Amino acid sequence: MSATAATGTGTPTTTRTSAGHGALTGTLALVGFNLRRDRVRLPVWVLALFLGTLSTADEFKTLYAAPEDRAAVLGTMDSPAGLAMTGPRHYLDDYTFGSMLGHQMLGFLAVLVGLMSVLAVTRHTREEEETGRAELVRATVVGRHAHLAAALWVAVVANLSLAALLAVGLGAMDLAPGGTTGSLLYGLAHAAVGLVFAGVAAVTTQITAHTRGASGMALAAVGLAYALRAAGDAGGDDALSWLSPIGWVQRTYPYVDNRWWPLLLCAALAALLAGAGFVLSARRDVGAGLRAARPGRPTASGALLRPLGFALRLHRSVLAGFGAGLFLMGAMYGSILGEADDMLKNIDQIQEALRRIGGASPAESFASMIMVILAVVASVHVVTAALRPRAEENSGRAEPLLATGLSRVRWAGSHLVVALAGGTALLLLAGLGIGLAGAASAGDSGLVLSLTGAALAYAPALWVTAGVAAVLFGWLPRAAQAAWAVPAYAFVTGYLGQLLRFPDWMNGLSPFGHVPQLPAAPMDWTPMAVLTLVAAALVLLGLEGFRRRDLQTK
Repeated sequence: MSATAATGTGTPTTTRTSAGHGALTGTLALVGFNLRRDRVRLPVWVLALFLGTLSTADEFKTLYAAPEDRAAVLGTMDSPAGLAMTGPRHYLDDYTFGSMLGHQMLGFLAVLVGLMSVLAVTRHTREEEETGRAELVRATVVGRHAHLAAALWVAVVANLSLAALLAVGLGAMDLAPGGTTGSLLYGLAHAAVGLVFAGVAAVTTQITAHTRGASGMALAAVGLAYALRAAGDAGGDDALSWLSPIGWVQRTYPYVDNRWWPLLLCAALAALLAGAGFVLSARRDVGAGLRAARPGRPTASGALLRPLGFALRLHRSVLAGFGAGLFLMGAMYGSILGEADDMLKNIDQIQEALRRIGGASPAESFASMIMVILAVVASVHVVTAALRPRAEENSGRAEPLLATGLSRVRWAGSHLVVALAGGTALLLLAGLGIGLAGAASAGDSGLVLSLTGAALAYAPALWVTAGVAAVLFGWLPRAAQAAWAVPAYAFVTGYLGQLLRFPDWMNGLSPFGHVPQLPAAPMDWTPMAVLTLVAAALVLLGLEGFRRRDLQTK
């Protein structure tokens, strides 16, 4: 492309523009810009994963100091259910502190590293296009592939930073003989699987024109990889586990065999996926996706003409994905309830946590611990839905809607209704999943109703979470992302806090800490009523703040 400009002599000259530079021009500048934008987000991710791993390794050394303690855990883990939740059986052949860490933590952290990588890539590619910022940037001297290349480099920096911290931190803990090599391999395994899922995101961002769709497809790939690994390890079918990059990095066997070559598979797949992303990006227009949008109906349905129906239409795909995921997640945990007593009887820290909960049986006490995890996952959707008005406002889509007769309260309130009702529906699905599978596993049909009710008991805590997001959106919109602290804190104190014996007052700072731990504990309606009133007050306060403040306009 060229443009004609007049000179002082009246002679037209041709000025080269964006078509004259390379496809990767400006990548380095975008990398620096992206890192500056993520100067808080990425360090929080990396430090949380690093410190969580170090604290777990330290707990292993404290709780299983004696060889007989590790032998007891080994016996517990050597079952299909135990292997499905951890990793391949070969780790059990030499169950040192290091192999224990690799066995129990590597697969779980691989999912979190994949989540970090996927969100980093989609945020700096598809989200930039969806908001229109990419088009403005590419109108300058920036190449076609610069945004994708910069996003992938950000993922590389984040994953290698995590790998370096893990290698140094774990290498100083003497987890196994030759622990320095094992620690370096353990750290690089996280980086390798993270880059694979960054490559997956590089492909999915080309398929759909929407950030949520691209992230959803990539995260579905993460979930599929974990499911394949779990099914293969539980059934002793290595071929199935080898279909998953999570299975590949687990089979590096850090602190056991210290195999390096599976990392080459991850590197090759990551490079292949990244290359595919670049090729596919050249086959579409900026802001568009390879998958063509389906033509809409000639006229809108009656539901779309109302705020609530329109909000539900915007949230339905994410809500459906969370619903399916939570039902399957509940069923996975429910399938091991029948074996809970045998699996956990020799793990002192879990037995202590179960005793603090109480309960008529180990299955009920264990289910009470799992309910916190299911509720926290449901709260992720609640925060996402409650903050959707902020995304609509930032993108400029809210302004034309509110320029009509639609009031601010009805518009924002419709999204909050979806967050509140949708979160409750997710708890119902999670409760049914764990209840049906738990009843089949334990041979107790009464678990269906009791576990479904136990999941629904967390609904008021979800409503408080939505209320916090509403208040931040209404009064402090620039700080709205701080609402994510509620589910994060709930997981740390509600689940990990029970295992690591945090003081009770820390759990009391979370709305989830006031929910009766059904079915192990008796029902107490007082905290439920208080949480409901607090949630109602927060929602009303947030809507009032949004009604009073200025709307961000484009």
